[in-house]
Amino acid sequence: MSHPDVMDKLVSLCKRRGFIFQSSEIYGGTGSVWDYGPLGVELKKNLKDRWWWAMVRSRDDIEGIDAAILMHPRVWEASGHVAGFVDPLVDCRTCKGRFRADKLEDAQCPQKPSKHPGEHTACQLTDARQFNLMFRTFMGPLEETASVVYLRPETAQGIFVNFLNVQQSSRQKVPFGIAQIGKAFRNEITPGNFIFRTREFEQMEMQFFVEPGTDAEHFEYWKDARMKWHHAIGLSPDRLRYKAHEQLAHYARAAFDIEFDFGGTLGFQEIEGIHNRSDYDLSRHQEYSGKKLEYFDQPRNKRYVPFVIETSVGADRVTLAALVNAYREEEVAGEEEGRTVLGFHPSIAPIKAAVFALTKKDGMPEMAHRIANDLRPHFPVDYDETGSIGKRYRRQDEVGTPYCITVDGDSVKDGTVTVRDRDTLKQDRIAADALSGYLRERLQG
Repeated sequence: MSHPDVMDKLVSLCKRRGFIFQSSEIYGGTGSVWDYGPLGVELKKNLKDRWWWAMVRSRDDIEGIDAAILMHPRVWEASGHVAGFVDPLVDCRTCKGRFRADKLEDAQCPQKPSKHPGEHTACQLTDARQFNLMFRTFMGPLEETASVVYLRPETAQGIFVNFLNVQQSSRQKVPFGIAQIGKAFRNEITPGNFIFRTREFEQMEMQFFVEPGTDAEHFEYWKDARMKWHHAIGLSPDRLRYKAHEQLAHYARAAFDIEFDFGGTLGFQEIEGIHNRSDYDLSRHQEYSGKKLEYFDQPRNKRYVPFVIETSVGADRVTLAALVNAYREEEVAGEEEGRTVLGFHPSIAPIKAAVFALTKKDGMPEMAHRIANDLRPHFPVDYDETGSIGKRYRRQDEVGTPYCITVDGDSVKDGTVTVRDRDTLKQDRIAADALSGYLRERLQG
């Protein structure tokens, strides 16, 4: 099944309805940097909360941390990022464009969009040179070699250097994991595709420390568990697949991506990686720091450097996948315009319910306000009294609100309201004081 390309429509919707804005837009914008608006920040937070619950809160063998963005520069020497975190860069002397030399087939020539860089007769590409993707800055008042620090290009190293701190303070026994959610930064040569590839992004990573020799079974467990999580947040199974890495990194024993089909020319792209990193990371930090990073298995009187199974999710990529997955356009019987719907899984919808007063008289607004205020401590709720009831429904459909509650003339008399389901369009008449339980039952999951 081929899914349509909805990216242009989605970018427009996201700006219009307050999901995602271009960063510093009033100054012309900053390339491939995005700001999350009121609805976007709720959507992304819901996804992060679901991940944190699955990985930390619901388990007793994974601990959470929040490591600093700025780390000792030796961390990045030990991890291999200073020497090896590079992409081949070429410039075009004609159009002044810059491109990844190994991804020219994915780029468009700025002067001839139907061709790739180097194919147009006017193209003059330079020889490739290595470009390090880490952002460099300086700590302290002097910009000198001794004060160089880096904005972290991944969150994993903050976990590795804290392995013993967490293990000893939490008294965890191997196997156990450490999880964190945090910002990372990569000076990408050719970022793009909205929030799919950006220079500032957020990762949800978990490193699971295991005894050497047991790593294969833990790898298979986490590979399966992570796919189930994507299903649980509502991503369509037919848009998800595993992809094995054809070439493994030097430290890896096994590596799979979970890919999502974004439709159109973008197609299947990675949203999560599951890797068997062996004992590479802890061994390197042990070597460079001179500090032992071994686990002591006291009952067996055995010391070893654990192997690591990594699960790494791009929070922004999963947010984009959730938006693409949810977007649909439908015809509605008796209406010419139809409707645009974001059919989010209820657990990640930014707004859970919207409350309307059918008219602005006869006590309806007052009752609707009371209902909204009663629900707000339990669910994110919107109140709307502008425009026809049909237009208000359409506005909520477009932002993915699962339920709309309407107060009408009968509501004031008998205390009942109409609840309309976003997906089925079915309407139930229920008592206003039963709303909280009604919604809680349908929104959980």
